Amino acid sequence: MGGAIALAISPIDANHLLLATDSGLLRSRNGGRDWSVEAPTVLVGAVFAAAFDAEGQRALVSTGSGIFRTDEENSWRRVPAPDDAAPARAIVRGSVARRVYLAGWRGLSRSDDWGASWSPATDGLSEGSTTALAVSPGPPETVYVIVGGKIWASTDGARTWVSRTTGLPVIDVDILTVDSRDQARVWAAGADRLFRSDDRGEHWRLVGRPLPESNTAVRGIAASGNSIVLTTERGLYRSADGGQRWELVIENLPAHLEAGPLVRDPADAATLYAGFSLTPYPELWRRAAEGGGSLGRLNLSSLAGGAAFLILLTLGAVVAVRRLARYYQTPGGSGSAPQGQGHDRIGKTPR
Repeated sequence: MGGAIALAISPIDANHLLLATDSGLLRSRNGGRDWSVEAPTVLVGAVFAAAFDAEGQRALVSTGSGIFRTDEENSWRRVPAPDDAAPARAIVRGSVARRVYLAGWRGLSRSDDWGASWSPATDGLSEGSTTALAVSPGPPETVYVIVGGKIWASTDGARTWVSRTTGLPVIDVDILTVDSRDQARVWAAGADRLFRSDDRGEHWRLVGRPLPESNTAVRGIAASGNSIVLTTERGLYRSADGGQRWELVIENLPAHLEAGPLVRDPADAATLYAGFSLTPYPELWRRAAEGGGSLGRLNLSSLAGGAAFLILLTLGAVVAVRRLARYYQTPGGSGSAPQGQGHDRIGKTPR
């Protein structure tokens, strides 16, 4: 997808966001109302993954040319990158201070000094492309990774790995997440089906029903008990009953909006950020801007560009699109939308 690729939220300030996009890194310090381009002469081109440290002070990102982190002066510096690190598929903070895991295209690495140095973390892993990485704080801390379509788990800081495929069908899975309510519960998706483990990946079972549209690639999962939200190549889906019934979230959004990264607000478990692309649907957005679409009347200048993020509220049986913020190209270069143009407040929509 174009536009948003990954999103990081500071663990101590939910208004401090980093948005990795296919054209660079954006930073917001007011919850997405305004954005600034971050180090455009250093972080050149696409940024594939981003993370904050536990104190929310330092950041770590992966670009096509290497790994970068911020120093004490908040300047970006290149750090030695592990083999097969670029482009990284994910960067996830560990539960131990300064520990971070990096899923490269074909390998996993661990750092205990916030990216200053790295060690391989592939002992026992099969060969293949890495598509997902997740960490359950525990205790014990459990690291999950998908390599070659299969799930692996480690409980010793990624030093050794054990296959976690019991109960999974032959099909490959390519995305997983840890449930926000139960750290022992893990969710995975593959071939538009959803799987769940209630014992840290020891055993899996197929849950729920397929998505309404077949062959829909799932790009992100956020789950809290029976409440599940999925980002897919065809939009945002929600289930309130563990996947038995799915509904396409279309309020205030064009139909079949291409969605990507999905992140839960660390300060508010009921708030999700979903990144998506605007550019594949210019006609839908044009109609919305003219008042003829589900978005209602919007200012055209706020619709230009390709990176955006959406905040969803998922409280009980209520789904609400709370805020839609956009980043766009100004005549003089890149910038955030002017006051009142880049941030549209949309009221809650009961379901």
